[in-house]
Amino acid sequence: MIELPVVAPSGAAPSGANMPGSSTRKPDWLRVKLPTGPEYRNVRQIVDEYKLHTICQSGNCPNMGECWGAGTATFMILGNVCTRSCTFCAVATGRPNEYDADEPRRVAEAIKLMGVKHAVITSVNRDELKDRGAEIWHQTVKLTKELSPSTTIETLIPDTKGNWAALETMISAGQEVVSHNMETVERLYRPVRPQAKYARSLEQIRRTKDFGKRTKTGIMLGLGETKDEVFLAMDDLVENGLDILTLGQYLQPTKMHHEVIEWIHPDTFAMYREEGEKRGIKYVEAGPLVRSSYHAERHVNV
Repeated sequence: MIELPVVAPSGAAPSGANMPGSSTRKPDWLRVKLPTGPEYRNVRQIVDEYKLHTICQSGNCPNMGECWGAGTATFMILGNVCTRSCTFCAVATGRPNEYDADEPRRVAEAIKLMGVKHAVITSVNRDELKDRGAEIWHQTVKLTKELSPSTTIETLIPDTKGNWAALETMISAGQEVVSHNMETVERLYRPVRPQAKYARSLEQIRRTKDFGKRTKTGIMLGLGETKDEVFLAMDDLVENGLDILTLGQYLQPTKMHHEVIEWIHPDTFAMYREEGEKRGIKYVEAGPLVRSSYHAERHVNV
């Protein structure tokens, strides 16, 4: 299998040598497999045929070749234009088109056709919708369960901006895991997630746990956070009922996005994994190329 260095990031040195803007050279451990093979081509064909969006493509995920090669993909519903303007994200931002009411059926049929054992579904933020797109969320999970009853589902849901009725609609359709990404530490919310609130995202995770769901979140490293800030975020997440945490290296999509401040060494990721589990998180997936839905099938029964 051909391997390529990860493209996109620029601006930092390995962990412990915090030198923003010093070089576009990337560490040797940031390498991904070139997308290829019959399973990859089959998934791409189905995604194109059913006119679906995937975060794999829209988010420039470095693991797309590995995941699609295994016959899995993370579907992105409610269009591919987000109402938020987060400085880390490659997804287009602006005023979305009207949502497609037939999208839940197409997603469910595609998942059945692929025969996936575990499906991950996510979406853009749709802040302009009164219910934040909750009904489309509910129908997508419900129809998927009806067509593929043996398929387990993780939903990676957006911030509902405190619309807790919408949250309940989103998470009540039978999915096994509900994920909502914190993305970064509290101090960096304003420059990284200007339309989000740290405390509100924590409350959303707590309410999801109180509803009886397995909870999950993801944090990017290399945005300028300190180790103590990561530890504090872990403690906050444990207090609010988190079960699963993913930690990965932030990769800058374009020069217009937030720069990479630091390359985090694999040994540091290993330390964070041990520390998170010591602090009470049931399962921590940590590594330079880890993303929210990476190895998601492992998170169903933790």
